[in-house]
Amino acid sequence: MTLLLMLIGLLLLLALRVPVSFALLIPSLVYVVSEPSLTMGTAVQQTVSGVDSFAILAVPMFILLGNLANVSGVTDKLYDAAVAAIGHLRGSLGYVNVATSFGFSWMSGAAIADAAAMGRVQVPAMVQRGYKPEFALGVTGASSLIAPMIPPSIPAIIYAVTAGVSVGALFMAGIVPALVLVAALCTTVWFLTRKQEELRLPRSSWGTRGRTAVAALPALGSAVVILGGILSGVFTPTEASGIGVIYILVLALAYKALTWRKMYRTLLTTVETSGSVLLIVAAAALFGWVLAREQAPQVAANLILDLTNQPIVFLILVNVLLLIVGCVLEPTAAILILVPVLAPVAETFGIDPIHLGIMVIFNLLIGLITPPVGLVLFVLSSVTRASVPTVIKGILPFFVPMVITLLVITFLPVMTVGLPTLLGFL
Repeated sequence: MTLLLMLIGLLLLLALRVPVSFALLIPSLVYVVSEPSLTMGTAVQQTVSGVDSFAILAVPMFILLGNLANVSGVTDKLYDAAVAAIGHLRGSLGYVNVATSFGFSWMSGAAIADAAAMGRVQVPAMVQRGYKPEFALGVTGASSLIAPMIPPSIPAIIYAVTAGVSVGALFMAGIVPALVLVAALCTTVWFLTRKQEELRLPRSSWGTRGRTAVAALPALGSAVVILGGILSGVFTPTEASGIGVIYILVLALAYKALTWRKMYRTLLTTVETSGSVLLIVAAAALFGWVLAREQAPQVAANLILDLTNQPIVFLILVNVLLLIVGCVLEPTAAILILVPVLAPVAETFGIDPIHLGIMVIFNLLIGLITPPVGLVLFVLSSVTRASVPTVIKGILPFFVPMVITLLVITFLPVMTVGLPTLLGFL
């Protein structure tokens, strides 16, 4: 009954549009006050413990890294290099969109940052060259989901801390699924533009290709620094976040793209975003502790085991649950609420926590482009001045590659655990 009342309270507060952090905190505090054996000191201790983690330090640093990359002109150089390389192909700017997002993803770690950067640069360029606004918005929104799949994925850090698994292993586990998503998106671009011969740009000279590629190399160097440092054991993922920030900061200064005003706005945006994320993490730590104290994982395990004893059926049920939850909760909050319950049940079925992690993350990412909450939809609408219904209309065809990628992740565990195992993380 206590668990039921807690969940009803959470859902009611969310329905009333109370911020997620307070929607988690209020029922938890009511529970603490109503229990004679507990004190507010216990609540404070559990709340603080949620953010008192070395791994969590990477979150604000990677947010800062993405914001610096956003204002330093890195996106423009990646875009120019991609256009020069493949601009002559039919539907080329769709492929350029996906390729640029993939390159920028090694610096951003968040779909919203990618959508803001790509939407600002690529949607107007595509529309100017004859692409339908819906298509430009759709491919931009869909390709923004690549960022949280690969290092430095912020949802991966949150999941790793919540589930108690290696951040590095989860970073590596997302790379192959991200490549599957890239291939699926490029196939969709080909299908949607296959009869539109006018969607080609003049072939760039080899000199132009070389110059733009050289200009983009320093931007891609951040991926080498972050990934190379983690794989070689030189530094941890948390330390990699700080090294990455220094690298991008030096790059921005070299490009002479960073003014004091831009730096101030970048730091302010980072503080606001980090504060909101870490407040959710802290509140969810207390909420999760209450759920654990009331044996929520055991209750959930018994309920699911009553329904099925087949791992495949369990994975299908989890997918359905997460797709629904992702429509109303952003990924960080959903991970913090659901993973403490789902992870022990998955262990009962013998499902690898790294495999579960990538599945959870990608399910919730689909929610970012799904109404009614879909934050990416609103970000694209804001930076391009397009209406939200127009963005939604453009996104719809790209749910097909999303579902295909989700099925690959769910039913082919080797796609997630294979690379971490090969590199010695598992």
